[in-house]
Amino acid sequence: MKSTGVGGVQRGFDGGKKVRGRTRQILVDTEGLLVEARIHSAKVPDQDGIRRLLEPVCSRLKRLSYLWADAGYRGRGKDWAEEALGVEVEVVNRSPKPPPEKVLRIWEREWSKEGVNMDPGKLPRRPAFEKLPRRWVAERTFAWISHHRRMAKDYERLPETGEALMYAVMSRLMARRLARA
Repeated sequence: MKSTGVGGVQRGFDGGKKVRGRTRQILVDTEGLLVEARIHSAKVPDQDGIRRLLEPVCSRLKRLSYLWADAGYRGRGKDWAEEALGVEVEVVNRSPKPPPEKVLRIWEREWSKEGVNMDPGKLPRRPAFEKLPRRWVAERTFAWISHHRRMAKDYERLPETGEALMYAVMSRLMARRLARA
């Protein structure tokens, strides 16, 4: 998440998203309700962030046996969770990106030399929006949290303050749902 010009600890630059600020890591249940939240520098990769998120709570979550994770957690983050916590981790990936048009034209030329007719229009395309299994639950929770003005950006000096505000926002959301029921 982007941060304001306010100083503070644990701010960094995420080269992938080209954003200076902090990263929010959340653990949610299957309904999308917040179980655990961590905020840390954006320069910490997701593979290390999963450890910061799950290490403090592994003793409380004895029944945790399966995690769906974003593609950023594959590799050492997934391996750590499986070895240290004994949980099964499924990394949810998007469908593969098709080759660019320029490459397709080169392939078409080369294959036509070999007598193979290729129609680039019939090749599968990756959709602009793709509903990924179970990953949308955490993304929906981020959307619920971001609907609150104070959580749209990182205004806080301390990451702990941001974490406390995330819990307050989710408590308010759950209380409103209980009141409606």
